[in-house]
Amino acid sequence: MFARIRSDIQCILDRDPAARSTWEVITCYPGLHAVVLHRLAHWFWTHGLKWLGRFTSHIARFLTGIEIHPGAKLGERVFFDHAMGAVVGETAEIGDGCTIYQGVTLGGTSLYKGAKRHPTLGKDVVVSAGAKVLGGFEVGDGAKIGSNAVVIKPVPAGATAVGIPARIIPSKEGMSADVTTQDRKFTAYGITQDDDPVSQALRGLVDSASGQDHQIAMLWKAVEQLSARLADSDCVPKDAARKECFEAAKINELIGK
Repeated sequence: MFARIRSDIQCILDRDPAARSTWEVITCYPGLHAVVLHRLAHWFWTHGLKWLGRFTSHIARFLTGIEIHPGAKLGERVFFDHAMGAVVGETAEIGDGCTIYQGVTLGGTSLYKGAKRHPTLGKDVVVSAGAKVLGGFEVGDGAKIGSNAVVIKPVPAGATAVGIPARIIPSKEGMSADVTTQDRKFTAYGITQDDDPVSQALRGLVDSASGQDHQIAMLWKAVEQLSARLADSDCVPKDAARKECFEAAKINELIGK
């Protein structure tokens, strides 16, 4: 038991630069308190003391602001960072090394008792602030859930899910989507260097429209040159766009490129 607590304390020191000492983590981190109290509640729950398990989790919720059902399964080195308002359902499973931020819900969409209603998180998953993971599916190892995302389907290992409903940014060469080097490091709040797929699509459309505008301007210039060689008529209409007018830079600035 003490070895697990030491491991929990060390994982907080590793992932939170605001943690300055072991004593500070022990006394001032509700995420640690919630995990320790959950283990006690889970022991009661699995040994037939259902009410006592629920009461212990209720006390933990009152003290920490983190609600973990005593039936949920937590791995080692699970870090609830801030995590005020986090809710973990009865059949949820959280793998080793996961990080859960404030306002996260690991919820269920089924009303059938005894069914697997809540998600299973693999190892080293990051669930960012305000995210909702709803359903009895799996989130793969090393996956990341973006802030305020609503995830209603499985997330592959190493991928990043963003948006409402969540869209999947696939992993690159077996690495997490936000990994740009071979040295995999913990990323707070699951921040990714890649963009929302919708944003990427908009930027692609902007680039395509800008290119077409450039080509049209070049065509009209060519027609103008040809008509200049003909003394009898001018083939270029008066309203022809002889210069590029598509403001790609301004639009890209608006969408955050």
